[in-house]
Amino acid sequence: MKLDELLEKTGWKLLTGGVDLDRELEGAYCGDLLSWVMGKGEPGQAWITVQVHMNIVAVAQLREFSCVLIADGANPPQDVIARAVDEGLPMIATGIPEFGTARKLIELGI
Repeated sequence: MKLDELLEKTGWKLLTGGVDLDRELEGAYCGDLLSWVMGKGEPGQAWITVQVHMNIVAVAQLREFSCVLIADGANPPQDVIARAVDEGLPMIATGIPEFGTARKLIELGI
């Protein structure tokens, strides 16, 4: 499933306007310990997290994630969003806890 279709089906909010949404989701990884995510995340996955600091952009780029799904009402600061836009990294706010976000992706066949 492509990111634009994910947004259409879920109503989740794109935080990084102007980035390419033609990326294919090839699964998901849920985690908040950055060293663990760097060691276990796979390219093409959506990363589900509540982390909102600048390092999430670097980790997402390093692992070549399709997007970062910011869960549970976490709110990244504008400088983090701006960096994600500069890097072409889609960041999406789900508004629901990490478990519910993962469950929704499973329901959608991801």
